[in-house]
Amino acid sequence: MNDRRVGEATAAATAGAALAGTVGSFVGLTVPAAAIGGLNGWISGWRGVYDWTSAKGVGAFALDSTWALGTTATAVASHAVGAVRGEAGYSERLSRRHNRHVYARGFQPRRGFATTFGNVVNGAGDLGRPRRAKLVTDHEDVHVWQARAFGPVYPTVYLGWMIAAGVAGTALWAIKHRDQPWTKVIESYAYYLNPFEYWAYSRDDHWPPQGLVATIGPRRPMVRSFASFR
Repeated sequence: MNDRRVGEATAAATAGAALAGTVGSFVGLTVPAAAIGGLNGWISGWRGVYDWTSAKGVGAFALDSTWALGTTATAVASHAVGAVRGEAGYSERLSRRHNRHVYARGFQPRRGFATTFGNVVNGAGDLGRPRRAKLVTDHEDVHVWQARAFGPVYPTVYLGWMIAAGVAGTALWAIKHRDQPWTKVIESYAYYLNPFEYWAYSRDDHWPPQGLVATIGPRRPMVRSFASFR
């Protein structure tokens, strides 16, 4: 078993470093890019995360090592932070051959909220509870694939929206939402109405979310939930 794990980790690290290094060479960052691709390949290969038998799994690896390399770098960093903090609570059941890493704890910038960095889901909580497992499969996994599909556009738009909507939300609070706490209004505009979050909450059949101020934003989901297809 260990021989197979070492073999897969070595192969994935080698391929990841080669792909990432090639991409990095276009902007003069061959070595750091190769290091990120190699580390992601080694960790993911050792844990058997990618489903090599499907086009989806191979595509996930290719995107993580090229177009989405920026968010893969944050994923590698979150592995490190989770390891330093200890007792990250890695879930093999929700990770192995699912093209993602899932931690019950790990790197949690905001207590009580799951946070996804590249292909790593942190703060999933008690995964023995069906709701928390569904949060991973139907919400956080959407973010994993958003990062892959949109590459460098994803963090730029996500963070840009939060900043711009935070400023706009403050002005709108002063004009029309003074009956609500300022923090809830800002959270509604900057977080819940972020198009990437609106999309993920809709897929999770969880729109409108409880934290969204009732007088802010649409009441209908952006897209059909995954549950509606099952």
